Amino acid sequence: MVEGNDGVDEPGWDVDPEDEISAVVEMVGSQLKLRRETANLRVAEFAEAIGYGEDLVRKIERGARIPRPEYLDKVDEVLDAGGLVSAMKKEMREARYPKKVRELAKLEERAVEVSLYSNHNIHGLLQTEEHMRALFLGWLPAYSMDQMDGMVAARLGRRAIFERDPMPTLSFVQEEVTLRRPVGGTMVWRRQLERLLEVGQLRNVSIQVMPTDCEEHPGTGGLIEVLKFSDGTAVGRSEGAYSGRPVSDPKQLRTLELRYGMIRAQALRPRASLAFIEQLLGET
Repeated sequence: MVEGNDGVDEPGWDVDPEDEISAVVEMVGSQLKLRRETANLRVAEFAEAIGYGEDLVRKIERGARIPRPEYLDKVDEVLDAGGLVSAMKKEMREARYPKKVRELAKLEERAVEVSLYSNHNIHGLLQTEEHMRALFLGWLPAYSMDQMDGMVAARLGRRAIFERDPMPTLSFVQEEVTLRRPVGGTMVWRRQLERLLEVGQLRNVSIQVMPTDCEEHPGTGGLIEVLKFSDGTAVGRSEGAYSGRPVSDPKQLRTLELRYGMIRAQALRPRASLAFIEQLLGET
């Protein structure tokens, strides 16, 4: 039994009723309930058969709880659904991502050119899973394990951008300090540096390091992101401009592109940046 009828440690994620994804979760819950009833199984019988609590089954069937992949696999097996229930895993996995992350992922899926400057942490698209978890563990207030799992899964899902066809052009500029911070300890830090070297070898990816001793620095305002799309439109965001909100106005975008362009020009060239990361890896 995975969890008792008292609902402790329920394997799933709560649904925000204000989120538009709640309609999808409700639909999946209705489908699961219909399949259970078609099999002439009461909730108690079904819960015992799949090894989960009755309370969890009811929550999922009314759309108040997002089922985990392993729950759907077990339901598929018990109801002999031939993979139709397990096929819901992708939608349910994405449903647990925070709304802002889902929106960002959709933009990244469309982008043909992505420019990213990070000054506090290694950019999420470049992080290893261990590095992500170490970062999230340090955030306050503390996240629950379910929340952390959801954030990690969402961030890992966004890395599909590296496998897209046609390949987008990806440009990253990282502050030197983000590479020197041993997040998660020495071994996690080393694997993160190795990941940067691996990604930096991709022919559509450019990784540059902004040296700490650079005297003139137009990036002190914080993170910058600019995404361009095939139809000629674009969207950008910077912590130090326009209250940090996403912008698509051409004049505002030009300001962000100007700042990013200056940062990139002052950073180490891509080949020198990879050499710097390799040297740093050797020193750890």
